[in-house]
Amino acid sequence: MRKLVYYIATTLDGFIAGPDGADPTGPGGFWPIPEDYLGHLVTEYPETLPAPARQALGVTAEGTRFDTVLEGRHSYDIGLDAGITDAYPHLRHLVFSRTLAESPDPAVEVVSGDPIATVRALKQQDGKDIWVIGGGALAGALYPEIDRLIVKLAPLTIGAGIPLFGRDAVFEPRTWKLAEHTVLGSGALFLTYDRAGQEPA
Repeated sequence: MRKLVYYIATTLDGFIAGPDGADPTGPGGFWPIPEDYLGHLVTEYPETLPAPARQALGVTAEGTRFDTVLEGRHSYDIGLDAGITDAYPHLRHLVFSRTLAESPDPAVEVVSGDPIATVRALKQQDGKDIWVIGGGALAGALYPEIDRLIVKLAPLTIGAGIPLFGRDAVFEPRTWKLAEHTVLGSGALFLTYDRAGQEPA
């Protein structure tokens, strides 16, 4: 069965964005992107790079992990504000929103229904794993269905911001088993955790 994977960058103090929710890697952003970090993304996670970055870096690799990306409305709006209606045309792209009446892009599917039910149906379909890009609110809503965490841990603290599972996450302790890890010379860590009690892929 396909896994739901929350693949996300976080600070040491557990935040995925600043208090305003803006893209921390965008213009004026505070997120460090050293050369070895970018190289690791290109080599190991090429399908998670948005189309403009893939084009700029000459990345054409299909990738082996994901064929579907799930995104919340706020995260999607960041792309729209930059004039990008589909940042991931190489993946099946679903945006969860109760207020977006129609998709700005024919390739992007807008889902207004229950995220949990949608993910359970997606898991039954054939394909690669399903990537939750964010934001935190969507990850929080899908918390019961997340099978794997891939945390890109930056050597950075910001003090306040959007938590890993959003501001409205429920208190539900869960244990995770470290499956693999990569430590980069720049200080960033890539940590893969599988939900305890589940068989590895």
